[in-house]
Amino acid sequence: MPHLFATYFGLKYLIMNTKTTALCFFLFLLLASACSYTLKIKDGGTAYERKQFATAVPLLEKEFARAKTRKEKGQLAYLLGDSYRRIGQDEKALPWFEAAYANNFGADALKAQAFTLKKLERYAAARDVFKNLGIEIGSPYEYRKEITGCTVAEGWLNERPGNGWNIESVPFNSPQNDFAPVFFHDGRLVFTSDRNMIVGKENYRWTGNKFMDIFIAEPKSASPQTFDSQWNTASNEGTPCFNKVSTEAFFVRAVGAYKGDDAFCKIYYSEKGRTDALWSVPAPLPFQKEKINYFHPTLSADGNTLYYACNDPEGWGGFDLWSVQRNPKTETGWDAPKLLPRSVNTPSNELFPNFDADTLYFASDGHTGMGGLDIFRTYKSEKNAWSPPQNLKAPINSGADDFALIVDRASLSIVKDPKPGDLIKSGFFTSNRPLETAKGGDDIYHFEQRVPPPKPPKVDTVPPKPLVYKMILEGYVLEKIFADPSNPNSKILGRKPLSGASVQADWGSKKQGFTVKEDGFFKMELAENTDYNFNATLAGYLANSTKFSTKGIAKDPGNPVQTFEIEIVLDQIFRDREIVLENIYYDYDKWDIRPDAEPTLNRLAEVLRQNAGIRIQLGSHTDCRGNDAYNQGLSQRRAQSAVNYLISKGIDPGRLSAKGYGESQPAADCSCSSCTEAEHQTNRRTTFKVVE
Repeated sequence: MPHLFATYFGLKYLIMNTKTTALCFFLFLLLASACSYTLKIKDGGTAYERKQFATAVPLLEKEFARAKTRKEKGQLAYLLGDSYRRIGQDEKALPWFEAAYANNFGADALKAQAFTLKKLERYAAARDVFKNLGIEIGSPYEYRKEITGCTVAEGWLNERPGNGWNIESVPFNSPQNDFAPVFFHDGRLVFTSDRNMIVGKENYRWTGNKFMDIFIAEPKSASPQTFDSQWNTASNEGTPCFNKVSTEAFFVRAVGAYKGDDAFCKIYYSEKGRTDALWSVPAPLPFQKEKINYFHPTLSADGNTLYYACNDPEGWGGFDLWSVQRNPKTETGWDAPKLLPRSVNTPSNELFPNFDADTLYFASDGHTGMGGLDIFRTYKSEKNAWSPPQNLKAPINSGADDFALIVDRASLSIVKDPKPGDLIKSGFFTSNRPLETAKGGDDIYHFEQRVPPPKPPKVDTVPPKPLVYKMILEGYVLEKIFADPSNPNSKILGRKPLSGASVQADWGSKKQGFTVKEDGFFKMELAENTDYNFNATLAGYLANSTKFSTKGIAKDPGNPVQTFEIEIVLDQIFRDREIVLENIYYDYDKWDIRPDAEPTLNRLAEVLRQNAGIRIQLGSHTDCRGNDAYNQGLSQRRAQSAVNYLISKGIDPGRLSAKGYGESQPAADCSCSSCTEAEHQTNRRTTFKVVE
């Protein structure tokens, strides 16, 4: 499952939101690799904490066998299930999640069990567990889509017989991960793999395999070769794309992924002359932001637009698909990147874009699918709008992760009067489905689609009605469910509808208001090519807003009434209660705001703009190491830095105050000499509280 190799090398699980349990192993590895691998691992918990899941499994199994209490067994069973899941062994993960729940581990174990059952295509069982999970956390709302999705996927699976598809594993697959093939200009396939042939000598301890490199192979050959020494290094590289004549290439590299000195992926560019066999030294594309991951580049048919996946916070959520146009008149040679519309992107993850003429294929776990990532297709209409994505269904998609589909145009012949058995389309895609022909991990498959036998004709006595196109938006106002309802820093179990909230919709000079009932629901019809703003309020809660745009959404004759959904989550106001701000870190002995802290403070600034009547106190806490007086002064300077940053974003200084607590209020219950590094980090925190 380590496809995106972070998808890629790791990011995959990091981007998983509360809805997803096993996106694809590949998406997460990178950010998780920022921990040190130099210490000798002696126990399963440490191996798991350091993302060394292949190492953790045998250690945890021994510890589980020795465990004496149900609490200990539940914790170890969950870590075992999660370790197996993260190395792509869902079948082995399932009984451990079941054991964790049986030993009172709670809702997390039940959630992992439900998503694992769905990935294994046990839809009826998954549906039941999702229903129980909603009851367990006190909100059937949270998993309603998953319950419906199981029923839909079950139907797609039953449609499979006789639909004209044939799928075969390619001969160059290895027992490791092989994924994301693309065509080289001479018909060979270039793909990504962590097989034993790679350049680096170290193993990636997340998977126990090597790091990712780029390879090339004849489609029917079992002997691939490494692609280019300028590209492949001891770090992770993968998912390239080429122009039509293979003189330009874009690929992804994660510099320093082994030691964690760079936890972010970037797209690199390399070129060569038509007669020159050497590729230029790869360089990162100039429009990329820091502290953001860029994946899966692909070129449009004319080669002038680059599409890619990115987790930019300006997107719709998770990883989204973006496009960027070449422009030799700009300083960088590129225009500003543009986000693809909500008809394509979701609050979850869209990845692995590839083009076949004007058709865009991509993978998503946000649109209705069969389990993990599914492959979808869309296309641009005459007005440059994207059609609603269509799921390719079984047998291309499965409960596992399916992604990176490419079409082999060279193999097709134009048939004026196609007959049953004639070839329609062929190509390649990647999956980690547990077939008998699978070699292990992610494998590359060749597919053929042929004209299926004719179906019996339908007799329709009702004349067709003229098409009426509509776009409907369904909205929900929600609140978070905390493990401890009185503690906003306790674990979030899910969300539930919030009754009585007011919602104001604004577009242009028009407005429309709603008051939601117990289901938190509101609904409205949308206009074409329009930007909408939605603001929700309720006494005792912080106001919040979201946006929706119908720009770039095409009409679809097969689905004339398109329905979209937004969610607005309101946070309860806990007055004079400190709330921890995540991802606010400071360099040692420093108090200036680092770039990786800015997104969190930007979101806090937006909360303050939407709630003009509140004042807050920014607090800073240190760990116990160091002199008391020094820690007190350092924490005060750090809190003031956060206040100064918010002021620079236009927040009235009269609404802000700074308070340094030093080491006086530790969050972790440990004596200073026995605190772990994780506990010290817990104590080094920045907080805010509403003071009026």
